[in-house]
Amino acid sequence: MGRLFGTDGVRGVANADLTAEMALGLSVAAAHVLAEAGTFEGHRPTAVVGRDPRASGEFLEAAVVAGLASAGVDVLRVGVLPTPAVAYLTGELGADLGVMLSASHNAMPDNGVKFFARGGHKLADELEDRIESVYEEHRTGAPWDRPTGSGVGRVRDYEEGSDRYVAHLLGVLPNRLDGLKVVLDEAHGAAARVSPEVFQRAGAEVVTIGAEPDGLNINDGCGSTHLDKIKAAVVEHGADLGIAHDGDADRCLAVDHTGAGVDGDQILAVLALAMRERSVLRSDTVVATVMSNLGFKLAMEREGIRLVQTAVGDRYVLEEMKEHGFALGGEQSGHVIILDHATTGDGTLTGLLLAARVAQSGRTLADLAAVMERLPQVLINVPDVDRTRVGTSAELSAAVSDAERELGETGRVLLRPSGTEPLVRVMVEAADIEQARSVAGRLADAVKSALG
Repeated sequence: MGRLFGTDGVRGVANADLTAEMALGLSVAAAHVLAEAGTFEGHRPTAVVGRDPRASGEFLEAAVVAGLASAGVDVLRVGVLPTPAVAYLTGELGADLGVMLSASHNAMPDNGVKFFARGGHKLADELEDRIESVYEEHRTGAPWDRPTGSGVGRVRDYEEGSDRYVAHLLGVLPNRLDGLKVVLDEAHGAAARVSPEVFQRAGAEVVTIGAEPDGLNINDGCGSTHLDKIKAAVVEHGADLGIAHDGDADRCLAVDHTGAGVDGDQILAVLALAMRERSVLRSDTVVATVMSNLGFKLAMEREGIRLVQTAVGDRYVLEEMKEHGFALGGEQSGHVIILDHATTGDGTLTGLLLAARVAQSGRTLADLAAVMERLPQVLINVPDVDRTRVGTSAELSAAVSDAERELGETGRVLLRPSGTEPLVRVMVEAADIEQARSVAGRLADAVKSALG
């Protein structure tokens, strides 16, 4: 069996890859593994369980709740809330674990199960591996001690969860949003209710789109993966900015008043300067991945802010932040982590802080985002090659060196082997798009020649 856990939980087509039986079994295994790891510390454990609005989330939630309760875990069911809300409530309520049912930005047929440890933190790889192992043991018939009588878990709805999360977000804001008109695209997802509420209570005039989830329309032509609608809405309504979330609202992309997109790198740049101004950007450092635009790196260098880069994936950004105590990190895709106030990417929090900077500064988002110039990026996937030899091929190394000499200080080359497929991703950045395309094309040919 291949590894079930990916970079963000277990995902697949609901009721095909991800079945009710699997969701139940994973929940039982998680309860046992976390108990063995000492997470429950000898007391009766409690779990927070939430979901996004996907239709399949209804039966998968029932399966997860049944699995946890059958393993002796009390369950607080918070209903439809964003992933970062479930993580926050897991920590705030002193729960022993949290479970979120969502496939984030994926299309509706998919769903996923994500576990949080005590404090609302993602599980370490070794715990995920152990959960998989125990799940497989149970699936193949290994017996386990089932509690009976008063030992079974109790289940109740925790309706206060939404209000506590909204209060938390409002408490984080450094200033109100009075005078701003904001368009919110909720992707017909998990933040469709809480995000408009918190922006309105913060003082903004709010226009919402994509805020009518019916269980089937999540991420369907809207949200952070489809910005055309919010771009048009911002211009149509004369808004100051737009904020777009994905299905579980752990991402945030933005649109300025002209209808131009503002990506995660630009958001990080704006927030880094705002946080440094408030003396909350610890060590004057921001963390991002190697896929961040070179323009972001150059802007941070110019502004005297240190940039630490990690492997691709928000979990690696978070690990670096936690290890060294950094306050801000994220990805170009819009996963932004403000570690003083969240244990994971929080799209609503990110959007609030971005809007707060616009309101506080009196400047447009377009002006604020202009702190960095996005250099053109060309990405080519080269299939059917031996990705394991990317770092050892002398022929490829020579081709990369030639490309870097040609690009000089205003360009960059990145070769990244896929973690799951026999392909290599070639990324080239340059001030001139035609030069970037030319260099990327030659490097793609070199990858085929050296690794094909």
